[in-house]
Amino acid sequence: MASYNKVLLMGNLTKDPELRYTPQGTAVANLRLAVNRKYRSKDQELKEEVCFITAVVWNKQAETCNQYLHKGSSVFVEGRLQSRSWEDNTGAKRSVIEVRAERVQFMGSPGTAKGQPVSNFAPAEAVPEELSSESTWLAESEDEPHEG
Repeated sequence: MASYNKVLLMGNLTKDPELRYTPQGTAVANLRLAVNRKYRSKDQELKEEVCFITAVVWNKQAETCNQYLHKGSSVFVEGRLQSRSWEDNTGAKRSVIEVRAERVQFMGSPGTAKGQPVSNFAPAEAVPEELSSESTWLAESEDEPHEG
């Protein structure tokens, strides 16, 4: 049986990245995205629906996202769907489906560090090499920890 698990999303962060580290010291960040869809209803009224999605980013890519992204940043995420389950404090079984990010591309003007106003973008020559042009694509999936 054939199967294919690939997700492409473009949206804006609804909050700053949430960076944390595993007990082994591996960086992991959650990116909370809002992805909008505009369409016309049957009566030709313009409507908009919003889908809220969490993308999980690992390793150096997580640290770079934490350093340069902030609430409102536009990003393009390429990854795959992944589900996980756990038991909460009350003993109830919980589950979630998230996007395991393989690539994150910054869509806004690069060089805007967290806390800087959007109007104060750094000139192109001041942009760190890892964020310039085609290298805006961050760490690939081979840098991510493998599930065992």
